Amino acid sequence: MRKIYIFDTTLRDGEQSPGVNLNTQEKVEIALQLEKLNVDRMEAGFPAASPGDLAAVNAVAKAVRNATVIGLARSREQDIDAVRQALIGAQDPCLHLFLATSPIHRKHKLRMEKQQVLETAEAAIKYAKKYFSKVEFSPEDAGRTELDFLCEVVAMAIRAGATVVNIPDTVGYMNPSEFGNIFKVLRENVPGIEKIQLSAHCHDDLGMATANALAAVLNGADQIEGTINGIGERAGNTSLEEVVMALETRKEFFQAKTDIVLSEIYRTSRLVSKLTGMVVPGNKAIVGANAFAHESGIHQDGMLKEKTTYEIMSPETIGLKDSKLVLGKHSGRHAFREKLIDLGYTLNDDQVNAAFAKFKDLADKKKDVSDEDIRALIEEKLIVTTEHFALETMQLSYSNQSVPTATVRIRTIAGEVLDEVALGNGSVDAIYKAIDKVTKEEVELADYSIKSVTQGKDALGEVHVVLRQNDSNAQGRGVSTDILEASAKAYIDAINRLIDKRSVPGPANRGNMSLI
Repeated sequence: MRKIYIFDTTLRDGEQSPGVNLNTQEKVEIALQLEKLNVDRMEAGFPAASPGDLAAVNAVAKAVRNATVIGLARSREQDIDAVRQALIGAQDPCLHLFLATSPIHRKHKLRMEKQQVLETAEAAIKYAKKYFSKVEFSPEDAGRTELDFLCEVVAMAIRAGATVVNIPDTVGYMNPSEFGNIFKVLRENVPGIEKIQLSAHCHDDLGMATANALAAVLNGADQIEGTINGIGERAGNTSLEEVVMALETRKEFFQAKTDIVLSEIYRTSRLVSKLTGMVVPGNKAIVGANAFAHESGIHQDGMLKEKTTYEIMSPETIGLKDSKLVLGKHSGRHAFREKLIDLGYTLNDDQVNAAFAKFKDLADKKKDVSDEDIRALIEEKLIVTTEHFALETMQLSYSNQSVPTATVRIRTIAGEVLDEVALGNGSVDAIYKAIDKVTKEEVELADYSIKSVTQGKDALGEVHVVLRQNDSNAQGRGVSTDILEASAKAYIDAINRLIDKRSVPGPANRGNMSLI
């Protein structure tokens, strides 16, 4: 079977999702997990966008050893130079150039004629080849570009030295038969097409990104680009886990395979969801909470007799495991460590001890501690932020006939313990006003959301907040069986991140930049 290369753009196109802003540490953490997933290539960002993005791409480039690290650039020398700087130290660097080619983009955005587009792109590719052995070129909005002109553009890119030519359905306009036909026409009509790899980059505006990507595979695409959980601009990108599992489950039909480590899919999905704050819908294919759930009596009966009656793939394949080791407040450290190994976590002794203390605290509050409880605790613990402030204790006075009053005790990074009291319009408002008094940080609460991490009346609750301070935003997360405690932890976490961000350049507003 021929190999399909997987190009992950979670850290670039995925981060363009409204409300998502990953810091350098979070980008590196996701990149290292993508390396475990065994993606072939990962696009770490758009270095010319800001000094912060350039620094983050460089951090990823230095951390990743077993995948090609890619930086995006417009067809401008200064953008190419920014990628050169960002990919210093990369084991296997690659430059990704793009320039729009469709009539609507040529007329309204570029104000260029066809010949100007060809000349601009050719000059950029040739300049890039001076510094990069691997250059990918994308004719932006290729799906709406005239086929004869697209053939001309691809032929030019091959002559200029591109090693990969990507065909983006930038606005999710194509249907599978149309998009597949583009690859068929290119394969049949472009001289030298056998010298390069053809890639497909689809968006999900009409809900056809995965179908379009698979149609591209059937018509000769060598590489699929997308994101974990399908996040990205507008309705998102091709969901990589969907493409990978479609190729795996229907390998006889597609006669193609990937090198993805399937058992790392679920963990990767969860990490991306946690760090971006983007919740995976319950009915999401492959990684949604209900993807392997069966409620219908007929379905349950079939499953009990033979799993393949209603499951075309097993949850174990993507890294979901039904635990046989039940953990509770009487469990010891050895059993807890074995459970962590079973769930795929490799921690040192200090990390295990810290996690075990949090587990014991939770076990005292819950009858049963599930795998999801443990995942939530571990992943919260592994996201390292400088603790400029940490919650010690919290007390709340509330009734429906009085104004809520919150008392918080907070420890500073210097070890000082401070107490403050505040009134609020509600319990959470009172808590946040008390924290503001202690930290003396002037912030605006831009977003606040609550979700249940696990099931049951004693479920873990997760609070996600976004704080705004001047032109800077920061996300914060908190997990607890007490939703008010989780709210306080999330708020303090976001404040700590804002303080951290003040010491490094922040990402610029990319709203006025056209990206594939």
